[in-house]
Amino acid sequence: MHRLLLSLVLASLSAFAADVAGNWKATAEGPNGTMSRTFSFKVEGAKLTGETVSSLVGKSTIEEGKVDGDSISFVINVKFQDNEMKVSYKGKVAGDQLNLTAETPQGEITWVAKRGS
Repeated sequence: MHRLLLSLVLASLSAFAADVAGNWKATAEGPNGTMSRTFSFKVEGAKLTGETVSSLVGKSTIEEGKVDGDSISFVINVKFQDNEMKVSYKGKVAGDQLNLTAETPQGEITWVAKRGS
């Protein structure tokens, strides 16, 4: 009986954690058309790490990453037109889709990512 209860508790806890680990391909509409970005996430408990590569600003390391239920958040530092800037991301995982909002000094960008290679 105790094993069954423990199994049910563990299963319910894992159901609340976002399954975000792995590779994702994302697109967003910008002022000059569609932008693309890939994310490679690693998850250890509630800690999110990894890297992202953008068609516009290149590779960035994911910092301050957190997983809370189906929500994730992280920060990257990018260099764009000789300016260093911090970009904060927040998003929700829904199956094989990840909806992200990036807060940049120029405004908000909405990304839609699909699980992929």
